Amino acid sequence: MLLNQNNEVTIFVDQNDCKGVMTAVRNMSTDINKVCGADVKISTNSNNAKIIVGTIGHSAAIDKIMKQRKNDMKQLKGKREMYVITIDNGQLVIAGSDRRGTIYGIYELSKQIGVSPWYYWADTPIEQHKHIYIKKGVYTDGEPAVRYRGIFLNDEAPCLTTWVKNTFGTEYGNHEFYAKVFELILRLKGNLLWPAMWGWAFYADDELNSKTADEMGVIIGTSHHEPMARNHQEWARNRDKYGKWNYNTNQEVLDKFFKEGIERRQGTEDIVTIGMRGDGDEAMSEESDVALLEKIIRNQRQIISDVTKQRADKTPQMWALYKEVMDYYDKGMKVPDDVTILLCDDNWGNVRRVPNAKEAKRAGGWGLYYHVDYVGAPRNSKWINVTPTQNMWEQLSLASEYGIDRIWILNVGDLKPMEYPISLFLDMAWNPKRYNETNITDHTLDFCKQQFGDEQAEEAARLLNLCCKYNGRITAEMLDRNTYNLETGEWEKVVNDYMKLEAEALRQFITLKDEYKDTYREIILFPIQAIGNLYQMYFAQAMNHKLYKNNDPDANKWADKVEEAFRRDSVLCAQYNHEIAGGKWNGMM
Repeated sequence: MLLNQNNEVTIFVDQNDCKGVMTAVRNMSTDINKVCGADVKISTNSNNAKIIVGTIGHSAAIDKIMKQRKNDMKQLKGKREMYVITIDNGQLVIAGSDRRGTIYGIYELSKQIGVSPWYYWADTPIEQHKHIYIKKGVYTDGEPAVRYRGIFLNDEAPCLTTWVKNTFGTEYGNHEFYAKVFELILRLKGNLLWPAMWGWAFYADDELNSKTADEMGVIIGTSHHEPMARNHQEWARNRDKYGKWNYNTNQEVLDKFFKEGIERRQGTEDIVTIGMRGDGDEAMSEESDVALLEKIIRNQRQIISDVTKQRADKTPQMWALYKEVMDYYDKGMKVPDDVTILLCDDNWGNVRRVPNAKEAKRAGGWGLYYHVDYVGAPRNSKWINVTPTQNMWEQLSLASEYGIDRIWILNVGDLKPMEYPISLFLDMAWNPKRYNETNITDHTLDFCKQQFGDEQAEEAARLLNLCCKYNGRITAEMLDRNTYNLETGEWEKVVNDYMKLEAEALRQFITLKDEYKDTYREIILFPIQAIGNLYQMYFAQAMNHKLYKNNDPDANKWADKVEEAFRRDSVLCAQYNHEIAGGKWNGMM
């Protein structure tokens, strides 16, 4: 039993351990208190502690246990981001091979006692228990299959930006906001973030952003068109000072700009994006060619070497084959072997390219940039998840099988309402072989157990999978009155699919305990209602046009239905913003 008879527990952590471990321990102590109301103390004296937490090489207590229990603990030696949880002389031990390994072990315990990684971002309730019992044995989740695993906050205006302003009082993402994002990433066993960059500048807006990330244990990268650890807005806000984003005509200024970025990232694990695209995620000018881009990369790597005082290959670097840059690579552009080449999907969740047998041997390896949010031609997709569970599983499995395992980054837009695809993506990045074509729906079930409890999970998972399936037919932004055929009854069928789905979701909603209703509305009910309402609106428009052409006065009734659906959309968004969790998500929809 984890708690003593006075409902108390002491957690030991070495004062020399990493700051991120200390942060995670504080969060775990809060989690234990929420689960059973225990009085949780954090101590640097291991004698009376019930829980021993530490990182190899940073904790004398853990190093001692390593020597005493070589058979159980030897699996940690030389491993990356791995943890072991076990019992030693009546004490619960959480040991990590490195700081993130320890952090993952801490948050694994939190998850096992009933604290969802989504407790903040989806308002998942925490079930109360009188006692916490730990089974004897040795538990580990192994090493992650993908080295760098994370999310990209993108296309963040107006929803995420408005919510941040309403919640944190800033016009940009500050360290308090990002600390919440970092914690989520770590609880989901990720380690990488590309920060929002439409109107924000992560490094420049708040100098504590980078420090907080590094202390908590999250690696920062920059998007495919933000080279050398510089944010696009740092240039965009100062175009009058810097001049044109053109390496042919403005090399001296750009090299200085790049150098400042590398100087600023010193002392962190941040991944450096190299290469160059046009200003603001546009293609480079027509006169740009492979030779110029190769020159840019050579010069960037020289800057990296000059600043770090070591070979460039000692600094993790990434080059993204995105849009026209893919053509440069296919034309024979040479990239240093230690640089990770980031392949991209087609912006809609389908892998475009995989490395061949020769390419797969590159020392820098391969990465994948995957989208569940997209802004661009032919239409944006930045509202509701439209990627079916099975499609994401298939495409990520394909990437894994072809050796794409250095970086996986998921474009998640505003983060909400992409809770489920984020969980699926990061779980597969940790262990892509855990699920196959016969059991992938088990992932949805496990996710729903975590958010809604065992009793409601099966029905919630069924509805969530159906919603993802139906949404995958066409994105919300591409839907219009001509998408489906009225004459064959196709339009009516797809509308009825959503109406039935909403009725079933509402039926489950009214049976939920009150504490689960906010989470259910965020993850299941709102997406079903919002997309279903959109289908009803366009179906009504299609009927209106058909009857108008036939001079049928009932056309007016269908016009009224269009307006009704339009108004309902505003009502649904207002409910999301102002009712759910007492208005916590004001501005997110």
